[in-house]
Amino acid sequence: MEQVPNQGKTVAIIAYITLIGWIIALIMNNGNKTSLATFHIRQMLGIMLVGLSISILISITGVGLLGILQIGTLVLWILGIIGAINEEEKPVPIVGEHFQKWFAGL
Repeated sequence: MEQVPNQGKTVAIIAYITLIGWIIALIMNNGNKTSLATFHIRQMLGIMLVGLSISILISITGVGLLGILQIGTLVLWILGIIGAINEEEKPVPIVGEHFQKWFAGL
């Protein structure tokens, strides 16, 4: 199979486009793994799980102030996609290093 130039960058960016994009990126990366794509797939999985956890907390507790944390999740997503566009393997602040360790099996 012929390797597509910048496929790692493309897969990394696709990973940040909703859950469907993340699944597509995961499948694309399994065929031809690149460290950049794998890195960003892990980052986005962590960001999605953080966002889901915050949403669940908000719905259980009814505390609207937790919505501020959702804004923080959006900031993490923006920083992650910028890193993918710039082809950088820079973890998102605070939790990014943990995501790389926790999801090392991807």
